[in-house]
Amino acid sequence: MEINGTRMLIGLLIGIAVLIILVLKTKIQAFLALILATIIVGLIGGMPLSATTIVDAAGAEKSGVSIINSITGGFGGTLGSIGIIIGFGVMMGQIFEVSGAAKRMAYTFLKLFGKGKEEEALAITGFLVSIPIFCDSGFVVLSPIAKALSRTTKKSVISLGVALAAGLVITHSLVPPTPGPLGVCGIFGIDVGIFILLTIVLALPMAVACIIYARKSLAKKFYRIPDEDGNITEAPYREPDYEAAFHMDMEGVPGALASFMPLLLPIVLILINTIASAAGAEGAFWKALIFLGQPIVAVGIGLIVAIFTLGRPFSRQTILQEMEKGMASAGIIMLVTGGGGALGRIITDSGLGAYMAAGLAKTAIPLILLPLLISTLMRFVQGSGTVAMTTAASITAPIMIAGGASPMLGAIACCVGSLFFGYFNDSYFWVVNRTLGVSEAKEQLRIWSVTSTIAWAVGVVEVLILSIFM
Repeated sequence: MEINGTRMLIGLLIGIAVLIILVLKTKIQAFLALILATIIVGLIGGMPLSATTIVDAAGAEKSGVSIINSITGGFGGTLGSIGIIIGFGVMMGQIFEVSGAAKRMAYTFLKLFGKGKEEEALAITGFLVSIPIFCDSGFVVLSPIAKALSRTTKKSVISLGVALAAGLVITHSLVPPTPGPLGVCGIFGIDVGIFILLTIVLALPMAVACIIYARKSLAKKFYRIPDEDGNITEAPYREPDYEAAFHMDMEGVPGALASFMPLLLPIVLILINTIASAAGAEGAFWKALIFLGQPIVAVGIGLIVAIFTLGRPFSRQTILQEMEKGMASAGIIMLVTGGGGALGRIITDSGLGAYMAAGLAKTAIPLILLPLLISTLMRFVQGSGTVAMTTAASITAPIMIAGGASPMLGAIACCVGSLFFGYFNDSYFWVVNRTLGVSEAKEQLRIWSVTSTIAWAVGVVEVLILSIFM
């Protein structure tokens, strides 16, 4: 069976329209709306109801593709990579909260960066952490620090959380050794070391722009503070209280080393894994470190360390209850994250993304704009930044090299395009918004979709400026 690209495109437009209407105007929960929209896209697009062999819009045969297979494959594939980490992360975060470790972290950041620089502190933290680990995992693990800073300084957790999320996603999308940028470097055949140095420099203005947006546009508009139980509630705006924050009662609060250890240990293990894997390290010792540095294993180790150090003063029953409380909050995050993965998968399985990218490649668009536009388009229609940048690189690398354009600039353009407008089909969109307690669709779009687009827009300007010199 052959799937018609135009028909799939119509199905996508109708599906997205239905999704927006369901989320904005009805009582249907976002997870159910995502699954319904995914089914609509597949039905209108002509995807088979049961597994069969098809020829996609790009002319390639795919076996076992069906609407249901795409839904279950996308849901399971997304949660298979980050679901366990989300579970471990929220349990660790709950231990940070109940033990006072999050309070110690917040106090340490206040002392280190000084008052009024909380957004910068969190953005820099995310900026560095996301180079070796995935932004989804990083945000789940680091978000308790943003909540603790909000509670102590009375700054909105939304502006603090968005600054953290932006720092994480920018380096995740641009700087190797995260898989997407690393794959793009391989496809274009460019020097990874030079690419890392260049993209770190380019990432800084993006992070600054997102910090400004969070502070100037979100801090007062979405003023929300976590209470003592961790519930994020809306409140009348008030100015930050730095005096209270710098003189908070720290009696009984764990020390800095004990507080940061469950967080730093997984990051170090994952970083060792990344370096050792890239270097092709051999031997039992290195294989053991590579295993321990797998994100699931590393975050699990961090959770165990938190239980036996930070949880020491508490009874077994108390710690178990607190972790179960965290697990309950993870349920909705996992469901909507998996739902977004299902929507992205059906677009990938149908061949629609490749069909649209191939059509764009045949137009008379200037060479440097081609990878940027294809990556941006792929990001919008299927949600995954990694898929967007690698697809754009695969299509445009031969064209750009044959045309004499800079492969380095083409690779940067592919990565920048993958930042565009993260919304309902992007798992990180749901992780950020749900962790920050944002449930209204209009607010979700303004809080995160606009932020990611600001990073993209700054990157586009940087690519155009670089094209003058490269």
